[in-house]
Amino acid sequence: MKLWQKKTGSNQEVDSFTVGSDRELDLFLAPFDVLGSLAHIQMLESIGLLTRKELQVLQKGLRAIYTEIQAGGFSLDAGVEDIHSQIEMILTRKFGDTGKKIHSARSRNDQVLVDLKLFTRHQIEVLVGDVWTLFDLLIRQSNKYRKYLLPGYTHLQLAMPSSFGLWFGAYAESLADDLITMQAAWKIVNKNPLGSAAGFGSSFPINRTMTTKLLGFDELHYNVVYAQMSRGKTERIVAQALANIASTLSRLAMDVSLFLNQNFGFISFPDDLTTGSSIMPHKKNPDVFELIRARCNRLQGLPGEIALISGNLPSGYHRDYQLIKERFIPAFGELRSCLQMAAMMLERIQVEKNILRDEKYKYLFSVEEMNKLVLKGMPLRDAYRKVGMDIENGTFTWEASLHHTHEGSAGNLQNKSIRRMMSRTIAGFKFSNVNDALQRLLK
Repeated sequence: MKLWQKKTGSNQEVDSFTVGSDRELDLFLAPFDVLGSLAHIQMLESIGLLTRKELQVLQKGLRAIYTEIQAGGFSLDAGVEDIHSQIEMILTRKFGDTGKKIHSARSRNDQVLVDLKLFTRHQIEVLVGDVWTLFDLLIRQSNKYRKYLLPGYTHLQLAMPSSFGLWFGAYAESLADDLITMQAAWKIVNKNPLGSAAGFGSSFPINRTMTTKLLGFDELHYNVVYAQMSRGKTERIVAQALANIASTLSRLAMDVSLFLNQNFGFISFPDDLTTGSSIMPHKKNPDVFELIRARCNRLQGLPGEIALISGNLPSGYHRDYQLIKERFIPAFGELRSCLQMAAMMLERIQVEKNILRDEKYKYLFSVEEMNKLVLKGMPLRDAYRKVGMDIENGTFTWEASLHHTHEGSAGNLQNKSIRRMMSRTIAGFKFSNVNDALQRLLK
């Protein structure tokens, strides 16, 4: 069944090529299609396109479909093109002509747009929860291991002393910044395209402000042409925010893989969290972090992929957008699995305590010894030359300890400030406003 089909059906090969994986992907959109329809019919009743009785009948039918979807028993019938067709068909079977009225004053174009907006909004909320879980763990591990020193590197050469407190905390603050970019994406997502129809509005006297409030959107996409143009653009902006989180995770995964290497030997994991070799009995491979690194690197390519699909399209709807769904919808689950696995692994990380006691790390403390001379009154350049000559002559002596007190240093991590910044960002999403509106729709 196709909503647009008249007398002549399409060629089977054309049908298969154009539908692609839409039927499978539409199951992700199913609950959101119901929510969009619940708001739409309430608006239709307010302008006289549905009677009060018809509204109540359709509300009951849609809520029953929503319950079925949430229970996992919903599917698209064979031959049904998409989720919009399936829901309209169910309502028409049950309620006859009343079911056919649900599509009044809208197009599949604005239907799929609002579905994607609602889906993405929900996925961002769930993802933010997973980011918080990892963030909270990183802060806790930073506090726990704040006195455990490790080498700091520049150019992958020994540079200056660092600490596990700094290392864990750095990735926590990186996630906090990543969520600022996600909040910007959220603001783009949280605009209502419903009522733009095929991209040129409607001759019906619809009330778009009403559906905006019913669905918990902050604002409208006011211009109906731009509402359609936002498809592709919205996904690209969200994908960039996803890529920022993925970049943080990928870099973390690379550090872990290095630090686990025997030539570093800074950390270890219980045997059940690493994998072995078919031929080398001694191996403990960081497969989880290698796959996190690879998956997150792939996710960093998603904004570019979306831009290549949509970047040179003229205004209006184009079938090209369908291909974006194939990569965009699964991206949330892929990133969430990486966040969850990283948290599980880092919860059980084992950190070496006295790494910098080894003499091979003595030159890490050259700046510390130089600064001590400066504090005693020696000019910086003279202190630099003296320590340099001591190293060259083999007379360099050092103390394997740090006395850093400024904000953000090893002795003053500022983790409370980082946590406060993250909490402020998460509060700015105002997820409760959205959820309250949707709950009212479903009651």
